[in-house]
Amino acid sequence: MVSKTDETSPVAADTREGKELENDIGKEACDCAHSSGMPLVNGDAGHDHSETENHKERVDDETRVDDENEQEVIVIQDTGFTVKMHAPGIEPFDLQVSPQEMVQEIHQVLMDREDTCHRTCFSLQLDGNVLDNFSELKSIEGLHEGSNLKVVEEPYTVREARIHVRHIRDLLKSLDPSDSYNGIDCNSLSFLSMFTEGDLGETGKRKRKGSELEQIDCTPPEHILPGSKERPLLFLQPQTKETKPLQCLKVLTMSGWNPPPGNRKMHGDLMYLYVVTMEDRHVSITASTRGFYVNQSTTYIFNPKPANPSFLSHSLVELLSQTSPIFKKNFATLQKKRVQRHPFERIATPFQVYSWTAPVMEHAMDCVRAEDAYTSRLGYEEHIPGQTRDWNEELQTTRELPRKNLPERLLRERAIFKVHSDFAAAATRGAMAVIDGNVMAINPGEETKMQMFIWNNIFFSLGFDVRDHYKDFGGDNAAYVAPTNDLNGVRAYNAVDVEGLYTLGTVVVDYRGYRVTAQSIIPGILEREQEQSVIYGSIDFGKTVVSHAKYLELLEKTARPLKIQKHNVLSEKDDEVELCSSVECKGIIGNDSRHYILDLLRTFPPDLNFLPVEGEELPEECSKMGFPKEHRHRLSCLRQELIEAFVEHRYLVFMKLAALQLMQQKANRQEKDCAAMTENGSSCLTGAVENNKTVLEDGKAEENLSGLDQARDLAESIASEDTTVDPKSKEVTLNAYKAVGSVSNTSFDIRFNPDIFSPGVRFHDPDCEELQKQKQLLKDAAAFLVSCQIPSLIKDCVDQTVLPMDGATLAEAIHQRGINIRYLAKIVQLVSKSLARQQLDHIHKLGVTELITRSVKHIFKIYLQGVELSGLSVAISHFLNCFLSSFPNPVAHLPTDELVSKKKRNKRKPRHLGNADNTAWASMTPQELWRNISNEAKSYFSFSMDCESVDQAVELYGLQKISLLREICVKSGIQILLKEYNFDSRHRPTFTEEDILNIFPVVKHVNPKASDAFHFFQSGQAKVQQGFLKEGCELINEALNLFNNVYGAMHVEICACLRLLARLNYIMGDYNEALSNQQKAVLMSERALGVDHPNTIQEYMHLALYCFANGQLSTALKLLYRSRYLLLLVYGEDHPEMALLDSNIGLVLHGVMEHDLALRFLESALAINGKYHGVKSLKVALSHHLVARVYESKAEFRSALQHEKDGYTIYKNQLGDNHEKTKESSEYLKYLTQQAVALQRTMNEIYRNGSSSSILPLKFTASPMAGVLEQLNVINGILFIPLSQKDLENLKAEVQRRQQLQETVKRVEQGETTEEKVTAPHHREKSQTTIESSTEQASA
Repeated sequence: MVSKTDETSPVAADTREGKELENDIGKEACDCAHSSGMPLVNGDAGHDHSETENHKERVDDETRVDDENEQEVIVIQDTGFTVKMHAPGIEPFDLQVSPQEMVQEIHQVLMDREDTCHRTCFSLQLDGNVLDNFSELKSIEGLHEGSNLKVVEEPYTVREARIHVRHIRDLLKSLDPSDSYNGIDCNSLSFLSMFTEGDLGETGKRKRKGSELEQIDCTPPEHILPGSKERPLLFLQPQTKETKPLQCLKVLTMSGWNPPPGNRKMHGDLMYLYVVTMEDRHVSITASTRGFYVNQSTTYIFNPKPANPSFLSHSLVELLSQTSPIFKKNFATLQKKRVQRHPFERIATPFQVYSWTAPVMEHAMDCVRAEDAYTSRLGYEEHIPGQTRDWNEELQTTRELPRKNLPERLLRERAIFKVHSDFAAAATRGAMAVIDGNVMAINPGEETKMQMFIWNNIFFSLGFDVRDHYKDFGGDNAAYVAPTNDLNGVRAYNAVDVEGLYTLGTVVVDYRGYRVTAQSIIPGILEREQEQSVIYGSIDFGKTVVSHAKYLELLEKTARPLKIQKHNVLSEKDDEVELCSSVECKGIIGNDSRHYILDLLRTFPPDLNFLPVEGEELPEECSKMGFPKEHRHRLSCLRQELIEAFVEHRYLVFMKLAALQLMQQKANRQEKDCAAMTENGSSCLTGAVENNKTVLEDGKAEENLSGLDQARDLAESIASEDTTVDPKSKEVTLNAYKAVGSVSNTSFDIRFNPDIFSPGVRFHDPDCEELQKQKQLLKDAAAFLVSCQIPSLIKDCVDQTVLPMDGATLAEAIHQRGINIRYLAKIVQLVSKSLARQQLDHIHKLGVTELITRSVKHIFKIYLQGVELSGLSVAISHFLNCFLSSFPNPVAHLPTDELVSKKKRNKRKPRHLGNADNTAWASMTPQELWRNISNEAKSYFSFSMDCESVDQAVELYGLQKISLLREICVKSGIQILLKEYNFDSRHRPTFTEEDILNIFPVVKHVNPKASDAFHFFQSGQAKVQQGFLKEGCELINEALNLFNNVYGAMHVEICACLRLLARLNYIMGDYNEALSNQQKAVLMSERALGVDHPNTIQEYMHLALYCFANGQLSTALKLLYRSRYLLLLVYGEDHPEMALLDSNIGLVLHGVMEHDLALRFLESALAINGKYHGVKSLKVALSHHLVARVYESKAEFRSALQHEKDGYTIYKNQLGDNHEKTKESSEYLKYLTQQAVALQRTMNEIYRNGSSSSILPLKFTASPMAGVLEQLNVINGILFIPLSQKDLENLKAEVQRRQQLQETVKRVEQGETTEEKVTAPHHREKSQTTIESSTEQASA
């Protein structure tokens, strides 16, 4: 929704959060960047490079920012200045502003400030001239440092009066979390401040208790201790002591006397309000053009005359303060509290985040909410000019904005992002209104499944197979999956961003068991038949096909980045038609003369593993795994990530081939027979594919690198048609191109034909070599998925470079490698057969949980479609009982007809609303549901599970019921009551209808990206990895600035940016800055991802480390306990990340002398490390050492010796006798032995001489804080190494040399997507004085 006060098109309008926040972030983050007028470089090096350039660019990614000076360099001077503000009734104050801001943003700041927040209807004047709201400050003459700006009250209009009331209501509700629980207006929850007790950093310093250790209470709650089986839910959303925020008024609502009659309108009455104060005084208020006053009307008598004594106030707050002393007092307190909260707790998130649990909330009277609900049903929003928004026009206009230089691109990306998040919110509201039955269909005569709707200029259709459109593709199943495929297509075309080619705004909403597709409307499409308007593509899956020159020209620009092969198909008249997309992609020219493409559901090639085709054999790798399999629909496509990984892999094979051949040529200068070369080439190809995993041994690596370089240079010179190339070398390269299946003979270019194997599509000569090659390429891609991508995923899980903690993060890891979720059962089977089965235990559990909950989601979807609105809560609670409760026979209580009066009850038969079969859902039993779950898992995923009840499944796979509950609620949008659920009672069902609070939509949409910011972020990461910390830090600060520019202050990517910054600050010794940045990262993760998202768990952990370094021990412990609680709830105890968490907790407890507690956590960590890393690993050795140190502090030397010996043995076997770790351990062993002997002597002395003997005091080492911090750094993978300048230079050279080697060989092999870099920057960081490493190397 657009900010409540803007009067413009939403593009010009700014994000809702106060501008002060952006200032706060911008100024703080970028002392090093903007203020110095640092040249900002154009971060987008042209969009259409050739593929070879692309690969070169990937290798030299880090130099990109420096090398781009040939493009124009833009200098953004952001020299802020101060103006003096004069507002009525308060002292003048200074305000810091920047020239880029609009006047509108000063308005926003004033409406957020504590002393001016109650004003909304005012203008800003400079020397008596009114400033235009939408002009930038730099364009205003005479505005400079020290200018005086006057706030002048303006007369109200009805619209302004409404805005004023809405704003006052927002201020009154500013601390009320109910909007966050209800998922309204992009509010979401955050609990960090409850664990840090206010702000961290400077204010935290005052409460510092570092020196007075004994004051800290370190005992964790019972359920957090290792080994506890309890998983309480109440702590997920801890309720503050003052759950009821301060109440200022009992009622504030529109009066029933609205609207004013004509004669009062002519006196300036705009509307009437009705207020009940806390003193129980009932007041009627007139809003007039000059302000607000109390009138003499009562509930039943209309008397608009001003009350005695009359008091006219321009602000409603001032009037109410005058009328009610309690209002005055509480409103002031409320605003103080509001302003004290961290800005990140208040501002809106870009997309709505829903909470799957909520406490009991009181439903209070709220005029604005009531009015919103009413007006939005009508499909227009009152506070936006022009009533409904023309979404299509807005979405397309923002794409047409200029993008030649950085400021233009920032403006464009910001506008795209803003309109997009508004569109997603409107589409979600509309989709819910459609399913709830509040929107009239445009074809009301048809049956329900076939109806279509228009609301708020958005077109809605349901995910059913209308008119047998998808008959050949799997009917309703295909119709259900088509919208998400289409969305992926829209995402891909949007990312390529070709000028002149337009896609529709698309949002897919799953709500109450229905899938709704919301699309913006092409101008004019509703006035004509589809057959007339489609001028490119086919409306019947290839029976009739047309093409269009302009579309071919536009689509050709997308063909290279999307790897689409231009091809010819036959139309019904057997003419060849040229296409540059899949056949059902349609081109329509709208009445606005724009070229639109829609139905992009097969942008990517089909996945042959799930598409059996008669007479086609799949490669051996696939058939060994039981592919091809019949799937429910024939629309399964490969993911874009897979296509890219496959092409990168092929590029590497090509490089190796060419390099090998060139080296052979070098070795024996004699002539080679061309034919032999080709044979050799193809066999080489298979060889190279086989050895994809082997990295060349060190000796060969050097010369091979030069071979690869040589091959690359050669490829480039051939591509640029350089005539000086040696013909033999040219031949080598051309043969290599051929061998890897490139479509072009002069460059490396792999493309897929998306129409091969499509039913209904015909080709001129099905057996020609060209088509056979295209078929082979598709088979190779399918084989690549099972033979390379899945094993590499499993390997990454064993190495723990991927650490999923719940279904969402597992799915994300799988998707990043281009694997579809339909392969999940395959992954689980491979994991269970793997040699490293034990190390993959968490992946196995997560995989099974995901298979079960996804199967349940499929069943639940169809179950809900049979339930009418009045039975929803009963039906959902019954379903959850059948799914999770041990109670053997739950009964669904059908909704009684509440409206039949008691007297007549016996005379009437109870009637069931609607038709009789609406209650079929009530007969479901747990046995039947679990039978269905098993069948669904078998038929959809080919996963056989022999479970007849939830208890069997929990027992067999070691799952947690609470985690299953969380997964199904999150996946299906269920919100349940926050309370303790007893799943295991056999006497009563777990859930009652009162426990189901709400059902939310699950929304999928495109995420527009901030491309320049992302390039800066990547370059910064690359710099950090090379050891250039300072430069890296500056680039990442710059990225943060640009992210803020595009996304506003709150976004997932900003969160990753802040986390990396905090880590850098920490490494460079600036603990305070680290704390401040990490605090923002935690808040943002809670708000934008969810309070129990795995990412939030990790952010809490990082924050705890920085708190500890800042001496805030009790806070550090609270954060670690929170982290542990969340991980227990989301997954359970047995997770590799838990070992790290427990080591952290144990170390901090050891630091505060809580030895017994510390031991419990450290021994738990030791056990988990032993399981996931093998008992011989260095991580286990380190765990042994930590446990030994605690035993030493307890003076239990025998146990200490035992553990240290185990550690020593591991070091000795792994690292050898001469390694410093082994030596350190050996020294410590000697020390422990001495201590043990001394203790024994003393004891003997006592036994011999009784208590009179003279006892020498023993030396006990209390663990000093610095020592603990050092160990914390080690286990968290941060290692400081003191180096001289010369060492540094050598190190950098070495790192760069290795980098180049790895970049060429390794990067492509891993097929890493850049996306992964954003989500997990902290896995790969190196630095100048520090080399970050996993604990393995750290302890080494």
